Amino acid sequence: MKRIGVLALQGAVREHVQMLESLGCEAVEVKHKQDLVKLDGLVLPGGESTTMRKLLDRFELLEPIREIAQRGLPMFGTCAGLILMATTLVNDEPHLAVMDVTVARNSYGRQVDSFEVMLDIPKIGEAIPAVFIRAPHIVKVGKDVEILAEHEGKIILAQDRHLLGCSFHPELTSDTRILEYFVASMV
Repeated sequence: MKRIGVLALQGAVREHVQMLESLGCEAVEVKHKQDLVKLDGLVLPGGESTTMRKLLDRFELLEPIREIAQRGLPMFGTCAGLILMATTLVNDEPHLAVMDVTVARNSYGRQVDSFEVMLDIPKIGEAIPAVFIRAPHIVKVGKDVEILAEHEGKIILAQDRHLLGCSFHPELTSDTRILEYFVASMV
């Protein structure tokens, strides 16, 4: 059974935990450094990236998470999680700076502009629901980063070796295929 942590400081924690458990994983809520021990992967959920950064600092988790990412622990960042992982942010300083992408925040407008679309993602499947809430997008990727999906000309899902980042919230749907892809890629 894979043991996957979910950063549990703020955001869509419960939804990720439930989805991981439905896939037969042991989901561990990560709130302290000791919670990072013996994980097979880590999910950085959607939420509010500025708040999450403050909490990462307060709970002294920023450096430990950066270190395990640099050592190769698989990580999946959704929305704010993608912002946290990016090496470069448009008009802001990076946080963890572990995924070789440049990200722009709030690319799809404000909360009232939230929407859901169906995506065809060749490596994962067809008609995958994607919920966009104040979503960022990937402006640029590094040479080793694979673009997995785009929407309206914007990169919204990419993989940098063991790091997977998406602009939207797959955990807010009942479709588990993106999380299944992440779990299966943790070899």
